[in-house]
Amino acid sequence: MHVVPITGRPAGWCDHIARMWPVDGVVGENGAFYFWYDERKKRIKRRYIDPAPVREEKRRRLTLVKEEILDTVPGAAVAGDQLYREADLAIDFCEDVAPLPWHEVERICDIFTRHGATCKVSSIHVNGWFGDYTKLGMTQRLAQELWGLTLDDCRDRFVFCGDSPNDEPMFEYFPYAAGVRNLLNFADRMTHLPAYIATKEGGAGFAEIVRTIL
Repeated sequence: MHVVPITGRPAGWCDHIARMWPVDGVVGENGAFYFWYDERKKRIKRRYIDPAPVREEKRRRLTLVKEEILDTVPGAAVAGDQLYREADLAIDFCEDVAPLPWHEVERICDIFTRHGATCKVSSIHVNGWFGDYTKLGMTQRLAQELWGLTLDDCRDRFVFCGDSPNDEPMFEYFPYAAGVRNLLNFADRMTHLPAYIATKEGGAGFAEIVRTIL
């Protein structure tokens, strides 16, 4: 059984996850890369969508976006894990700050879009980046490169679990997709919901989904 966390969280977290968790790899920063631990060579391996000079240039461009958001959206803040990111800018709207009203979250998205960036709303952050990569695209690449699997041919052999609007493409793609209970907070802003929704939120909901599968 393959297990791969797929997250918007930063490269620093994903490095730790790939090294220390009993998983087969991790997709991070909404598809900017995947990491895995090579048990034979005893070292971490990293696969980025962009080479290092391109990532550096995109981070410089995101600095301008950050400055505009912080100047024009009161209460928004740079996410606490931003220092550990390689490819995107995460703006906190309810993790370590007082929750912002939804129209302010949409205002943050509008600023990203005006600068030509892609943006996705998670349960706690608005993540923005330059490029058209996605969680789904990098997950497909991981399956092909690490396991020799074409996901289009075997997507019904996998279960995806998510918790927020930025997981919607995965909910649409995987017939056996599941969500934790707090996903329902965003249901009226989504077109594609998962086939199964747990009765509990967050980690407890994920554990409920795993128990159901097992």
